[in-house]
Amino acid sequence: MPAASSLRVLVVDDQQTIRSLVRIGLKEIGITDVEDAVDGEDGLRALLAHKSHLVISDYNMPKLDGLNFLRAVRATPALKNTGFIMLTGRADSDLVQRAQQFGVNNYLIKPFTVTTLRQKIEAVYGALT
Repeated sequence: MPAASSLRVLVVDDQQTIRSLVRIGLKEIGITDVEDAVDGEDGLRALLAHKSHLVISDYNMPKLDGLNFLRAVRATPALKNTGFIMLTGRADSDLVQRAQQFGVNNYLIKPFTVTTLRQKIEAVYGALT
């Protein structure tokens, strides 16, 4: 059981409002080591500079969308074991299947609650303390 306070999370979304909502939810869970990125390219740079335990990434983003960002993370040896939760505004089974093929650990549908966010993280890491 990892301590929530020990996890480092990268939140990747082109909308500031969504990044803020995820950050607030993470703080309520006890995760305070959080970095933001505005798209997949920015997220990849951030991960390479400061590895995170978990990425929570939007699917629809300019420059590098969530699926291609996930593919880039899984193709980078130093990052391939990083936890990855895809954040999407739609329950699209095709998207979920493709994300699973590329190695996503879980997905979160917007809008979400703090309880759901915690459940998705715990499905990747086990119960948080």
